[in-house]
Amino acid sequence: MKINQFLKFEPILKEKLWGGEKLMKVLSKKSDKNDIGESWEISDVENDTSVVANGSLKGIDLKQLIANYKGELVGEKIYQAFGEKFPLLIKFIDAKEALSIQLHPNDALAKKRHNSFGKTEMWYVMQADENANLIVGFKKEVSSKEYLQHLQNKTLLDILNVDKVAEGDVYFIPTGRVHAIGAGVLLAEIQQTSDVTYRIYDWDRTDAQGKSRDLHTNEALNAIDYQVLDSYKTTYQKIKNTTSKIISCPYFTTNVLPIKNAITVNHTNKDSFVIYMCVKGAVTFNHNGSKESLCFGETLLVPASFKEFEIDSNETSELLEVYIK
Repeated sequence: MKINQFLKFEPILKEKLWGGEKLMKVLSKKSDKNDIGESWEISDVENDTSVVANGSLKGIDLKQLIANYKGELVGEKIYQAFGEKFPLLIKFIDAKEALSIQLHPNDALAKKRHNSFGKTEMWYVMQADENANLIVGFKKEVSSKEYLQHLQNKTLLDILNVDKVAEGDVYFIPTGRVHAIGAGVLLAEIQQTSDVTYRIYDWDRTDAQGKSRDLHTNEALNAIDYQVLDSYKTTYQKIKNTTSKIISCPYFTTNVLPIKNAITVNHTNKDSFVIYMCVKGAVTFNHNGSKESLCFGETLLVPASFKEFEIDSNETSELLEVYIK
């Protein structure tokens, strides 16, 4: 079967204890709630499967799409490896308050404990309030015993790395790396399809019923990567109308594409779907007469069979381009 359209999906909005209103006010998501923390743009997580929002395939969910179009949609190699599971989870996140300090187990541990994939992920900061920060990794060498002492004493920030952030900052979060999104940060998150999280500290918060959220102290102990890096921020360059690599790992590759006017994109060397997240401005995609607009805060899935197409922008725009090598 041939697929002949670009794909947009209905955002799956998630209320969170720490969520706010930026997803609606800045990214134009539709909700009357004031605690929306996440917009799942493309998801194949159990019970949260994305549904097509546009074109003749409107109303069909991602699982059915993969079953119908197989490698035509996701790429032959990816279909062989993952079958009818979509391997990535794509989100926008608004942290009105800080998220819990957490980490994710690697593939082997996640498979053994949860029959799930691990979760390697990356963040691209789209907007940050003044003095907003992220917690990523350790700032000094500690043993698991020392880490536990700091956890018990509520002094984790003495040993964790805290970075003040701004629009365009990128962080790669491999499995095992301790991390937390700070208050006032709006970001795009690209990750393996998994919802396994080990929460190690939640700022002693309670929900509306006065309950504190579960912590995973024991599970996390042998999943933490205690390695210390000089810097956790990813450096990359932006070149107008050219894709530049930000991150490449076995689970996904992410490029940045600053765009003004029209360009032709060629993907003949890829055997993969390609996802575009609009992180600035607005663009139009065109493939053999099939057109689709993409505005700031929207996400588009390009089928693997679309090897060449045009992207046009009347304003200075920026896209994240995501695929699997």
